[in-house]
Amino acid sequence: MHSAKLKTSKRLQRTLAVLRQGKATTRQIIRKAHVCAVSSIIAELRANGIKIECRCVEKGIFEYSLHRKDAEGAEKKNEPGLTG
Repeated sequence: MHSAKLKTSKRLQRTLAVLRQGKATTRQIIRKAHVCAVSSIIAELRANGIKIECRCVEKGIFEYSLHRKDAEGAEKKNEPGLTG
């Protein structure tokens, strides 16, 4: 699979910004980041080295969150377009 680069992809940056705010379901990510194909975006973020956890909260409802280490270091990274 070809993955976009986090530095240049506004779509990945918006999704990561949502995840930096805390846990989010697929639907919340779609609405807040204005994206589609959340599972593919999560795979791309993982390919860019971002550790993301996923859990099923109900049948067909998934919740994503940054791995604790990435969440704690989120403010230390100076990536474009990621101001909350």
